[in-house]
Amino acid sequence: MTDTSTAADGTSAAAGSGRKAGVAPFSALEWLIAGRYLRSRRREAFISVIAGFSFLGIMLGVATLIIVMAVMNGFRNELMTKILGINGHMLVQPIDGPLTDFADVTARLAGVPGVRAVVPYVEGQALISAAAGSSGVLARGMSAEDLGKLALVAGTIREGSLDGFDTGGGIAIGTRLARTLGVSAGDPITLVSPRGTVTPFGMTPRVQTYPVAAIFEIGMSEFDSSVVFMPFEEGQLYFNQEGQATAIEVYLDDPGRVAEFRSVIEEAAGRPAFVLDWTQRHATFFQALQVERNVMFLILTLIVLVAALNIVSGLTMLVKDKGHDIAILRTMGATRGTILRVFFITGASIGVVGTIAGVVLGTVVCLNVENIRQGIAWLTSTELFSPELYYLSRLPADMEASETVTIVVMALLLSFLATLYPAWKAARLDPVEGLRRE
Repeated sequence: MTDTSTAADGTSAAAGSGRKAGVAPFSALEWLIAGRYLRSRRREAFISVIAGFSFLGIMLGVATLIIVMAVMNGFRNELMTKILGINGHMLVQPIDGPLTDFADVTARLAGVPGVRAVVPYVEGQALISAAAGSSGVLARGMSAEDLGKLALVAGTIREGSLDGFDTGGGIAIGTRLARTLGVSAGDPITLVSPRGTVTPFGMTPRVQTYPVAAIFEIGMSEFDSSVVFMPFEEGQLYFNQEGQATAIEVYLDDPGRVAEFRSVIEEAAGRPAFVLDWTQRHATFFQALQVERNVMFLILTLIVLVAALNIVSGLTMLVKDKGHDIAILRTMGATRGTILRVFFITGASIGVVGTIAGVVLGTVVCLNVENIRQGIAWLTSTELFSPELYYLSRLPADMEASETVTIVVMALLLSFLATLYPAWKAARLDPVEGLRRE
């Protein structure tokens, strides 16, 4: 009773001075009263606890949304970078016979404005083996010059070198495959292809031993464990494709413009060819990522919504507890608009401060997400974000400004909407009834 009387006296005096000077919307007086209501008192301890949980809920909800969406964006961007960095943006395949004129087609495609690189290659399935084990691989024959255009390979050599790759007779393998086979640069490995030499007794497998010329680390487990590169001419001989290429990959300056280049590439090929772009080759994979991203956003938004509902319950209890104060303010000249704005400021302050704290927390976590992952893995002695399951060797996080702004606006909007009904109820309180309750 004493605390409420003290609060009433303070707000009454403020209201009296405000009535003389005139109370403007969202004036210092309204902020002063709202601030007094936000401070904890003995009778309002439970209300303050609810307000605290509302603040924590909004902060954690906003932070979780930012972190999860940033990680999913980073995951998608990393996969796109690595997949498109190896497979190319557009694939040109012959449809009327072997690609024997690949050199002429490559030259014509390279002359198209907007094309960054054109790479002909020979490709086939094979079994690779060494003393420590064996594994199925995708063997791709490329020239040293074309392999140098793939920064994810040429720029990530961990052992050995690509110098003299065309004439050295060696192959380049990934780090995970090297660990599986137990080999290092210079060690011999055996490549077995089911499509070998034709004999009177049928086709016999082709078995060839090559030294490991280089070991690369792309950072995507699927490539590091199952893709090997060999010299282009050696690949032609090994896969029985002498004088021809399997297909030609085209790399654009802007991968997002593949639809515009489709007809241009088909015309520049100068022969009947089937052109397949990356949006078609990996459509299911990237669409699944997009659907998962949207669903996660909707699910995690519920956290912020629950926190906003806590604001409703806390403000409703505060209005009920402050009925006597509201009645005094009204009798001293405060309008319904003043009362509505006071309680709107009270509830909205929780949402605004919680949102700001959530953005700060989310940003800090996103900037240090890989260190946090390693720390948790060390403390729990477990492997978080296994490369075998998630393809990548590190946990990426890529915050997008537009997405972060959307999350902030959504959180603030829910917080503001949550305050409207309790504030409206407070503004409609009858002063006589409020004094009678006391």
